[in-house]
Amino acid sequence: MKIHPKAIRARRNRRLLLVALAVLASAPATAIYWWVRGCFRVETDNAFVAGNLIPVEADATGIVTQVLAEETQFVNKGDLLVRLDEHRAHAALGQSEGDLGRTVRGIGALFATRRQLCQKQDARSAQLARVRHDVARFRQAYPNGSVSEKVLQNAEDQMTALNAELREVGAELQAIEAQVGGTSRTEHPEIEAAKHRFIDAYLDFVRQCIHAPVSGYVAKRKAQVGDRVHPGEPLLMLVPLEHLWVEANLRETELRKVRPGQSAEVIVDLYGRRRVYHGTVEGLVPGTGSVFALLPPDNATGNFIHIVQRVPVRIALRKDEILKRPIRPGLSTVTSIHIDEPGRPIKTSLAGVVTPEYATDIFANELVEAESRAQEIIAGNLVPNSDSLEATCTAAESLATERLGPERLSRAVLDRNGKLHADRQSSARLLRSMDRAAVE
Repeated sequence: MKIHPKAIRARRNRRLLLVALAVLASAPATAIYWWVRGCFRVETDNAFVAGNLIPVEADATGIVTQVLAEETQFVNKGDLLVRLDEHRAHAALGQSEGDLGRTVRGIGALFATRRQLCQKQDARSAQLARVRHDVARFRQAYPNGSVSEKVLQNAEDQMTALNAELREVGAELQAIEAQVGGTSRTEHPEIEAAKHRFIDAYLDFVRQCIHAPVSGYVAKRKAQVGDRVHPGEPLLMLVPLEHLWVEANLRETELRKVRPGQSAEVIVDLYGRRRVYHGTVEGLVPGTGSVFALLPPDNATGNFIHIVQRVPVRIALRKDEILKRPIRPGLSTVTSIHIDEPGRPIKTSLAGVVTPEYATDIFANELVEAESRAQEIIAGNLVPNSDSLEATCTAAESLATERLGPERLSRAVLDRNGKLHADRQSSARLLRSMDRAAVE
């Protein structure tokens, strides 16, 4: 049956009229919604749940021998996650322990040598003083014929030889002083260097066992038994789910009234619109998403196209709501911000680092334990009942002064700083003048 064209036009007009009436009827409702709700909120569906994704990496070289955590499992801070082969690290630790003990004993030998040279110097000084007295007496007796010229000459030669030996001992003592002067048997620079090499080996040994730095859920486990890992190689991820936030990517044209401190409502697609999370704007990221991209745009190439950019806005979520209805980082949300609230200045940031995943103390005792063990090794390799060099030299010097008197000590003896009072020629001249004075 053929329809008349007028009937077709009439049907079309009726339909257009119905559409126009529907538009006119919805316009007031739309206007009312915008006035009551829309003009006081900024809403976007380009928003996602975010959180701290904490990587667990190897800090030592070794072969994985045991994996003790699997994805989706919850682990507490300090739990053992991965164990590496400890054999090579144990061997390196033993070698460094032996090096530390050998260094302590070597430095102890230097101090003993210095103490020996001090005693040898005192002995040479006493011998020189005795021979000098003999020379003085022989010179008094020589004019009378009581002593032959040969005996006098032998005594003078012996005095010269002892003086030379005394200077030689002083030079040796000065060489030892350059190695151990100003230090002690336990604080020598070589001992400190060996101690810190031991500490480094100790830390490498204890970190063959990898512990959880914070509490969280295991994700992205890559460690497999038999893998050879190196420092910095990722093994797994830990995700704390008690502290989450939303990153809402708002168009730059919508940021005019967005301020930190304004309240927000978040609808997570996982639970639908029946469950609403409440949050607070913590701050605006200082840059659009494009400038932080792997390949930032270069608008100076000549192919410029004006595109509205988006700025990430961080919105904190309430912890009690997260614990009641758990969510995961990466979930899609529909987020709306109440821009009718005054908020705070745009430069303000309400984000903080007070939650547990921002700090860990699982490594706090490692250095203390390493230091304690190093001190035990040092103490175990010290020779007992050994006095310091300064006290030994001072005591020996005082004894010689008491026995011989200060005028009888050699003027060529090293002073307390290990330096000579005079060179060889001046010392010889000084001795000859003293001998002449004694004869007169």
